[in-house]
Amino acid sequence: MVVAASLVVVAGTVVGVLAAFDDGGRTSDEAGSPEVSASPRPAPPPAVPTPSAPATTVSAPPSPSPSARRTTTPTPSKPVKKREHRTAAAGRLYRHPDSQVLEWVRSHPGDARHAVIASRIAEQPAAVWFADYSPDTVTARVAAVTSGGAALGRVPVLVPYAIPGRDCGGHSQGGAPGLDAYDAWIDRFAAGLGSGEVVVVLEPDSLAQAECLSAGERADRFASLARAGRVLKAANPRARVYFDAGHSGWNAPGKQAAWLRQAGAASPESSDGIFSNVSNFHTTADEVAYDRRVLDALGGPASLGAVIDTSRNGNGAPADGEWCDPAGRKLGRTPTLSTGEARIDAYLWVKLPGESDGCKGRPGTFTASYAYDLASS
Repeated sequence: MVVAASLVVVAGTVVGVLAAFDDGGRTSDEAGSPEVSASPRPAPPPAVPTPSAPATTVSAPPSPSPSARRTTTPTPSKPVKKREHRTAAAGRLYRHPDSQVLEWVRSHPGDARHAVIASRIAEQPAAVWFADYSPDTVTARVAAVTSGGAALGRVPVLVPYAIPGRDCGGHSQGGAPGLDAYDAWIDRFAAGLGSGEVVVVLEPDSLAQAECLSAGERADRFASLARAGRVLKAANPRARVYFDAGHSGWNAPGKQAAWLRQAGAASPESSDGIFSNVSNFHTTADEVAYDRRVLDALGGPASLGAVIDTSRNGNGAPADGEWCDPAGRKLGRTPTLSTGEARIDAYLWVKLPGESDGCKGRPGTFTASYAYDLASS
């Protein structure tokens, strides 16, 4: 068994901070944010199934169930000149000043684990998740992050995570009430992107976990994702948008590439490439090899590349398939936009190390003991 992608569900512009949990029962080992709600989920897909493998057992199908392909008019975009492959962005990655790990560091200066967690995790840039459906405020919240990065000449990483029926109705279910609402939410998200360099990790699990949808539902979701890519890149031509490729222990490259192609990931109007290993543990070497196979199968211009979540993959995935805060893991490569690997644009920390999957702490919360184990291994 393998875990899907992210067990993080974040509301607002704070890295790793989500919607409210009851504060009761918190221990001093956990960050004290009042806004957390993320849950682990089972790991349904088998390791590297063949393209013809039967549908995997997953949670109940998501709520949207359109009977025919949606007819939303695609957002027009300017022609994109053919270009050679380039590095994802030129600047340094942005560390947002608010996150659960920074909250813990600030409130536990005398903790014996403080120095290790502060230096090895809190000082590293990590992605900022937008997982709540709050259309009235999303533009301002995105703008707060992108303007913060621009002011420092650094590149923020943003994760829109509001596709309807996300997680196939499992523990991280939620998102917009329907695809039309999602399209409107993406429009507002894009309005906050500004004009500086930014990396967008578009909807973890939205493609790799699409097996639970009917053919019609998949087509509708893929159309919305293709539209989202066009909208994001039209709003900010310096935005680099990456689509969900799962990870090396999940779908076969050909199968994943077929879904990516249907979702517009081969078109430079929508996409700069793919992302993999979000919240997972597979080694960087395995992900590099897998992503190149997916890109080869995907086709498209040579400019398409991949970004890899290296936040917790220093020891690779557990041999027993454990996905919930498995023991013996460690931090992976530090985030960078200069990998030295052909077609690999960046190593990113999309999942914030130390945020629990639900076994060593409450789901989605920063748990110091888990963070320390990762950082000191």
